[in-house]
Amino acid sequence: MLLNAGIFLLFLASPHQLVQNIFYLYGLIPARFTHPDWALQVGLPVHDYWPFVTNMFLHAGWLHIILNMWMLWIFGDKIEDRMGAGRFIVFYLLCGVIAGIAHIVFNSDSRIPVVGASGAISGILGAYFFLFPYARLVIWIPILFLPIFVEVPAIAFLGLWVILQLYSATTATDLSQGYTDVAWWGHLGGFVAGVVLYRLFLRPEER
Repeated sequence: MLLNAGIFLLFLASPHQLVQNIFYLYGLIPARFTHPDWALQVGLPVHDYWPFVTNMFLHAGWLHIILNMWMLWIFGDKIEDRMGAGRFIVFYLLCGVIAGIAHIVFNSDSRIPVVGASGAISGILGAYFFLFPYARLVIWIPILFLPIFVEVPAIAFLGLWVILQLYSATTATDLSQGYTDVAWWGHLGGFVAGVVLYRLFLRPEER
């Protein structure tokens, strides 16, 4: 969280053009890997795979980073307790990489750099779904901006989250046209990665 916040604050003090250049160099652009001729034309290194990792630590705005860090704060600590710090970091990064691969598979022609920790955090949500299904979450329902709070089990909240991601992924306008900048398939790929892999990263006594 500190690393994400530190990089974001550094960007706020940097020229806009420099930030854009960093997004294109270190964000995840599907066409960079699926259309290497195009990548060479615009000056992007073809065989540089660091963007699969570096994109997780870049955020495009205040709302973007606040929502991601808020989700990481709520769900990440309990998963880290079950895995231990070292295993948790590897799990987090691996889910993020798989989320990036899923995004490329379903948006292979996109030339828009995708940035943000949401793919890795989706993996944490996948682990949470099975480790703490009946944990109680207090959520705010914005009805006319009234402070209406409802307590729901995690399995219901995360189940609805998955349905919304799947709906958005199957109805969103093609990313290659530039009309949407949310990697819905990346979120789903990260979630599935978390569901499949979380047991491998639990402390021995937690398995």
